[in-house]
Amino acid sequence: MSRSRQPPLVTGISPNEGIPWTKVTIRGENLGTGPADLIGLTICGHNCLLTAEWMSASKIVCRVGQAKNDKGDIIVTTKSGGKGTSTVSFKLLKPEKIGILDQSAVWVDEMNYYDMRTDRNKGIPPLSLRPANPLGIEIEKGKFPQKDLEMLFPGMSADFTSENFSAAWYLIENHSNTSFEQLKMAITHLKRQANKKSEGSLAYVKGGLSTFFEAQDALSAIHQKLEADGTEKVEGSMTQKLENVLNRASNTADTLFQEVLGRKDKADSTRNALNVLQRFKFLFNLPLNIERNIQKGDYDVVINDYEKAKSLFGKTEVQVFKKYYAEVETRIEALRELLLEKLLETPSTLHDQKRYIRYLSDLHAPGDPAWQCIGAQHRWILQLMHGCREGCVRDLKGPPGLHSTSLDLDAEVRASAPSHLGQTASLKRGSSFQPGRDDAWRCKTPHRVAFVEKLTKLVLSQLPNFWKLWISYVNGSLFSETAEKSGHIERSKNVRQRQNDFKKMIQEVMQCLVKLVRGALLPLGAAEGGGRQLGGWEGKAELSGPWLAHVIQTLRLTYESLAALEIPNDLLQTIQDLVLDLRVRCVLVTLQHTAEDIKRLAEKEDWVVDSEGLTSLPCRFERCVVLSLQSLRGVLECKPGEASVFQHPKTQEEVCQLSINIMQVFIYCLEQLSTKPDADVDTAHLSVDVSSPDLFGSIHEDFSLTSEQRLLIVLSNCCYLERHTFLNIAEHFEKHNFQGIEKITQVSMASLKDLDQRLFESYIELKADPIVGSLEPGIYAGYFDWRDCLPPTGVRNYLKEALVNIIAVHAEVFTVSKDLVPRVLSRVVEAVSEELSRLMQCVSSFSRNGALQARLEICTLRDTVAAHLTLESRSSFKQALEALPQLSSGADRKLLEELLSRVKSGMHLQLACFQAAPPPAVKT
Repeated sequence: MSRSRQPPLVTGISPNEGIPWTKVTIRGENLGTGPADLIGLTICGHNCLLTAEWMSASKIVCRVGQAKNDKGDIIVTTKSGGKGTSTVSFKLLKPEKIGILDQSAVWVDEMNYYDMRTDRNKGIPPLSLRPANPLGIEIEKGKFPQKDLEMLFPGMSADFTSENFSAAWYLIENHSNTSFEQLKMAITHLKRQANKKSEGSLAYVKGGLSTFFEAQDALSAIHQKLEADGTEKVEGSMTQKLENVLNRASNTADTLFQEVLGRKDKADSTRNALNVLQRFKFLFNLPLNIERNIQKGDYDVVINDYEKAKSLFGKTEVQVFKKYYAEVETRIEALRELLLEKLLETPSTLHDQKRYIRYLSDLHAPGDPAWQCIGAQHRWILQLMHGCREGCVRDLKGPPGLHSTSLDLDAEVRASAPSHLGQTASLKRGSSFQPGRDDAWRCKTPHRVAFVEKLTKLVLSQLPNFWKLWISYVNGSLFSETAEKSGHIERSKNVRQRQNDFKKMIQEVMQCLVKLVRGALLPLGAAEGGGRQLGGWEGKAELSGPWLAHVIQTLRLTYESLAALEIPNDLLQTIQDLVLDLRVRCVLVTLQHTAEDIKRLAEKEDWVVDSEGLTSLPCRFERCVVLSLQSLRGVLECKPGEASVFQHPKTQEEVCQLSINIMQVFIYCLEQLSTKPDADVDTAHLSVDVSSPDLFGSIHEDFSLTSEQRLLIVLSNCCYLERHTFLNIAEHFEKHNFQGIEKITQVSMASLKDLDQRLFESYIELKADPIVGSLEPGIYAGYFDWRDCLPPTGVRNYLKEALVNIIAVHAEVFTVSKDLVPRVLSRVVEAVSEELSRLMQCVSSFSRNGALQARLEICTLRDTVAAHLTLESRSSFKQALEALPQLSSGADRKLLEELLSRVKSGMHLQLACFQAAPPPAVKT
């Protein structure tokens, strides 16, 4: 028999897998010409022709039946085409076991289970509560003895319906040999079952949707047929009987399962309550745990628990959870207040501050706790600084006998350096000077210096942590990682807003420091600057230069320490300005105290003359000034960022005037010494240098100095000051960068020369006047007459007396200073020659003998003091000789020469002092 069509070909099936009784749609080619042409349909070897519904030649709908094979082909057989083939296959899945209390859209057969007691399979009645295999994998009983398991898990059970269920016991008993992969599959099965239960009735409806549709179709078909027959409303009809049967079945089912379902609901509610308590015991115990951890100081634990509770229950709608979470928020709010109180508590370490700020950040505290901490720290620093001043002022105003020593000591310090100068028996120029260190100098620090040290130490101990706190606030390291991420943008805005506020805080601290120091060290300047409230130091002696230098060094170290923190220089400029003012004040005070010390040098003049005609006074003066300048070396030195002390013209003028004052004070001391009455001269320690000739016999006899001797000594010192001391001091001024050195030198030299000239004139007046005054009486002694006199035989006594007096002056000057001899004798000779010229010019006429006598005496005096003649004295001698008649004969000239030679020969020993001294040998 030949076929007219091609055999059927199945090319698709949907779905391609499913459990038995799954409705599938088969698609292909040549699937028959009609329902009668379809004579066979097998899926996985199971005949499905009974449920097949032919739709078209390319579509058939049927249900998959129970098959032995898990996977197989779909074979369609038709009359016209015969047995066909398939290019696709269908996978048959095992149906899930449905418990007796599970909802199902189809009838479920009773299951069999293995009864261990009877060692045989036994059917489970429908009312049995025994559950199915929970893990969905094959059970493999282990060989562990029951007693061992009971000892290993006391009070527990392997029955998962028991309240004391032990999962470990269940796994050891039923799955001891199960592989890890199978256990992972069991976990997946449990999750799937849990999800299915959570879906509830909706999943049930979805799973049995096709069944509902089929039942609806069947009922509709029956209804239509009954309506067609007219038997629907007949008493005792099939539909009526069916309705009654269904109602009885429903009532019977309700009766059977009512008690079971009731117990199940009660057990479920109890179990759910216990599960809630167990599952959410963290929340229920959290308020008490927070209290305990706060008492122990475990704030980290509290914060972690709070974050966890907030993430779980922060937005809950359950009233019980809301109530307990509100209690947790109350405890957390109290913790925020506690942490904020601890944060603002002072004093506090930087570590604790950072810790509390991080805690408050994690707790999402309102406001800005970090900025509040910065503000509190700022107020605390200012409070400490003012408290430091008040404490020091209160100590200073205590019992008068308690603190007076430090103030008296400060006055002693200024006199300490000059006092060491007077301890040396003989001071030599150029010798090294090492003042002895007075241990009492530092035995007690003045209160104001101690206050500055304490204040700067306080600032250096507090401000670095304050600055580091701000830096941490800026870079966000104060906050936790979560808070830093969440609040980065907001904090960036806050930082920009707070920068100016923090800058004002630092400026306020710096200004407070500067005002307090000014109030202590520069009370007048502080009062003028509106700092009267910073007073309390009024009526106290001003600090000396060394103490001011010590304070300057302290402030410099403070500035360096603060600059090392990378604090901007503009915030520290006030300290630099204060240091500059103190440096200027230190220079002025030191120069003033130096002038006072120099004023007292006159009391230490011992009148000991060395080989060069000098006392120790010039050396004392120079060393006093040099030591004063050396003490200012560190003050005058400009550290990095500092300005010069002499940058302001006013300061230059004050320093220049004080320097001039130092010179003039010493010049005044010399003047006072030169005019000191004899009774005021302290001769208890007078001596003469052994290297000088002992020509002061009178000193050894009555231990007194004449006014002429004092004048000579002071003149000698003045000469040395002009040639050496003042020039050396000017070099030291220049070395220390003093300004106006030329003015200092000029004014000082002018004052010194003025004193020198006045003293010199006084001495010349004392020495020359008696000699000049003795000439005229001596010339005319014994009624001498130039017109009637004997022939000359030599010089008369008045000239010899005058020469002797000049020799005495030479000796007196030579004893003090060889350098003064030409200057003094030249002036004495000028006075004598001038007087002699006047006397000669007053004579109306000379006899021959008188003219010869006068020429002899004038020439003798002129030739004797020839080494000390000046233009004035030469002119005077020339005028005197011109007033005499000229020698008319050679005999007179010869006689004059013989007489001159005889006079010089007779007085050659006395006249030897007038010979020109050889030039001094150069010392090597």
